[in-house]
Amino acid sequence: MPASAQIAERRQSRMIPVLRGEQGPVMVGLLPVAFLGLLFLLPVLRLFLLSVEGGTLAHFDKAITSDLYLTVFIETFRIAAIVTCCSLLMAYPVAYVLSTASPRWVLIGLVFLMLPFWTSILVRTYAWMILLGRNGVLNQALLGAGVIKQPVALIFNTTGVVIGMVHVLLPYMVFPIYSAMLRVNRDLLLAAEGLGASGWSVFRRIFLPLTMPGVIAGTALVFILSLGFYITPALLGGGKVIMIAVLIEQQVRQFLEWGFAAALSCLLLVIAVLFYVLLNRLGRRETIA
Repeated sequence: MPASAQIAERRQSRMIPVLRGEQGPVMVGLLPVAFLGLLFLLPVLRLFLLSVEGGTLAHFDKAITSDLYLTVFIETFRIAAIVTCCSLLMAYPVAYVLSTASPRWVLIGLVFLMLPFWTSILVRTYAWMILLGRNGVLNQALLGAGVIKQPVALIFNTTGVVIGMVHVLLPYMVFPIYSAMLRVNRDLLLAAEGLGASGWSVFRRIFLPLTMPGVIAGTALVFILSLGFYITPALLGGGKVIMIAVLIEQQVRQFLEWGFAAALSCLLLVIAVLFYVLLNRLGRRETIA
């Protein structure tokens, strides 16, 4: 070995002695873990302590036993499920087209998918209010075409909330599915077709199972994000569609019920974690199968 190479190796070994051995990965990951603990775990702990202030679980009992708040939870789950299903039905074909398109069209498609991230959610929500209002662009177009005789209520209801949320969350469903489709070995599909399998059989028995990890990841991401949505339900719902995030904001701003709002937040966090764990186990089973 040349003398210069030996000197360089000695200098490198002196600069990063910690990274060698079994303690290297631990030391590298210590700073991110401490950062997450400071900015996530401490606020969550403070939230929990606020919810049990006084040493009782009265706030949790109120949230679980009251029909009013149970209705809000059920409505939140229902809207989140609808948004997730709509996003999945729209994202799967889009991801398939991107996975089979030429690099030029893939770039164009990814740019259009990324465009919503470059605009504020508040601005996009107000744009939907203009498009979906009684005198909005969509109603005027339908009236002009003779499809409807009077304006259709598309905002200040569940329909408007679902449309706005799907528009925001669709990319979060497309990207995991698109990533899973890129990892599918196309030779398997050609082999199945060569053995006489129909197109539907190839999709149902080969392509769909291989892309299920992406479907599960996108479903978990969209559903969990839907549970905590605030701006879109608050504006497009017009106060008539109350989701859990809107309820928490009302408890803090209008009633100054910080303890009860903290209890609602803790319940929402627990539900989101349980749903993620459930889908994660389902994804592992699909991968093993």
